[in-house]
Amino acid sequence: MEIDWHADRGDLPDLALIDGTGAGVDEAALASGRLARLRGQMANFDVDALLLNDPVNIRYACGARNMQVFAARNGAARYLLVTHDRAILFEMGGAEHLAADLPTLDEVRPASNVSYAARAGNLAKAEASWAHDMAAILQRTAGAGVRIGLERIAPRVAQTLSDAGFHLTDATGPLERARAVKTAEELSCIRAALRMTEDGVAALEAALRPGLTEQVLWSVLHQAVIARGGEYFETRLLNSGQRSNPWFQETGPKRIRPGELVALDTDVVGCHGYYADFSRTFHAGPDTPTATQKALYSAAHEQVTHNLSILRPGMSFRDYARAAWPIPERYFQNRYYVSAHGCGMTGEYPYLYHWADFDDAGYDGEIVPGMTLCVESFIGEPGGHDGVKLEQQVLITESGAELLSRYPFDPVLMG
Repeated sequence: MEIDWHADRGDLPDLALIDGTGAGVDEAALASGRLARLRGQMANFDVDALLLNDPVNIRYACGARNMQVFAARNGAARYLLVTHDRAILFEMGGAEHLAADLPTLDEVRPASNVSYAARAGNLAKAEASWAHDMAAILQRTAGAGVRIGLERIAPRVAQTLSDAGFHLTDATGPLERARAVKTAEELSCIRAALRMTEDGVAALEAALRPGLTEQVLWSVLHQAVIARGGEYFETRLLNSGQRSNPWFQETGPKRIRPGELVALDTDVVGCHGYYADFSRTFHAGPDTPTATQKALYSAAHEQVTHNLSILRPGMSFRDYARAAWPIPERYFQNRYYVSAHGCGMTGEYPYLYHWADFDDAGYDGEIVPGMTLCVESFIGEPGGHDGVKLEQQVLITESGAELLSRYPFDPVLMG
């Protein structure tokens, strides 16, 4: 049955679009639910404390948002310490008030930025001081000689913490496993992020016409998403004509020509920091698509539809790969690098690989209820003019998969 994607939009207006404000989402339940999941995975991984500086992981763990993109490339600017019973945010100086009322935090302190830009020739001394101070905090909050999960951290800092007797490990295991299964509050945010992004894609499709540059068309989606409370885009993936094949050619100044395909991947960080990740391909018109364009689209649609149909809880990653749509040889070289992937606040665990790639890249695991997955397809022949990118975002339920992304496929290309 065809879904009227304009229907059932009641979850968008009532949702708070910025952390900590408005009604519609239980902010305390959203934040505390995520932190409880994280602490559960810390116990599973035998980790006593996490020291985080990835802004997405900080936000997941405590709800604090501040200059996400800046913080992503300035990892020393703000950081979070999480133990089994305490959470201390070290926020950029002057911005501590942003997290003052978060129920997940026991304390907010000013961060000490020990990046080269901030310290230059004094960096080694600053790093030594920072590491000794953090070691003292860790001893008071987690205990001496405990196991600490770290993200991006300077080698000298890690060495000092190790010399102080702490056992260092990678923080990403407990984080990825916690983030992989969504709470009810997270699912409300994901649905709202998708609805606002679908509005933006509708505006983009309405604006599409030959003569526009890719960049101008791409900006239509940006404007629509930001105006609706979205946050930022992780990629620049909208291409037309020859630039649609192979995939991963970033949006540029090329003008869209009559009869070309235009393919896009949203990769939107929407309201509450949740990812809206689906892909569509359109025909620029004004004439009808060619038989080759329709064949490419049909193959991509078949791949996504088949792989959606086999998803079920309890299925192993290996069994999914074995049962997934077999990519015809003529399209195999330009295939998308995964068959499906996890999706929450960004793309995340798990990666589900094609059967042909499983022995080299795949790993064991199980598809479980509460996972949100993006099922991918890229179809294009090596040296061919056109490529088609399609992708759907779904929720794994107790009985199968619920479609979350509702934007329609192009009826002209569907034939």
